[in-house]
Amino acid sequence: MKKKLDRVKLDMIRAVFFPKNFYEKFSYLGSIPYGNKMDLIHTLVIAMDYEAKPRWCPRWFLRFLYLFGCDNSIVRVRNHSMCLLHKKLTKGIRFWDYKTKWSDYDLRISVSAPDYLFELSQAIETYVYNKGHKESLLEEIKLIEPNFKSTWLDINQLEEYLNKLEEKNEVV
Repeated sequence: MKKKLDRVKLDMIRAVFFPKNFYEKFSYLGSIPYGNKMDLIHTLVIAMDYEAKPRWCPRWFLRFLYLFGCDNSIVRVRNHSMCLLHKKLTKGIRFWDYKTKWSDYDLRISVSAPDYLFELSQAIETYVYNKGHKESLLEEIKLIEPNFKSTWLDINQLEEYLNKLEEKNEVV
């Protein structure tokens, strides 16, 4: 049984020609984040846009193809030939997904892009993980030693310091 595709609404057409925000402007790349805590991912999206968008092709046309060809989805297809044209024009570059898993500081980014953009996404994931892990280590240390001020230490030094504090507390 074939499922009917959603109807195209006036707001979707408005977003093609007159995007209101970052999410609408770069929606043709796939699953674009729309929160304001996503500055690092926005950097990745802009780099992907630079690589994906042909110089001669306006963004509104890519958004048009994405709406009427790919149904504004990373999995559905409304018109196969338009979807293939969109994929050809954007060189297959796509932002598949982003998730925060297991804890607040573990970010997962899935992209189809050239190696340097993939490496940029991995660097963003690593940065977010290291920053969050460092903050959680500092919180644990401050629970044991409330006057701790050395926030400039790296993760390994903080882990060693926390282990020493925990060993000291076990002995006492």
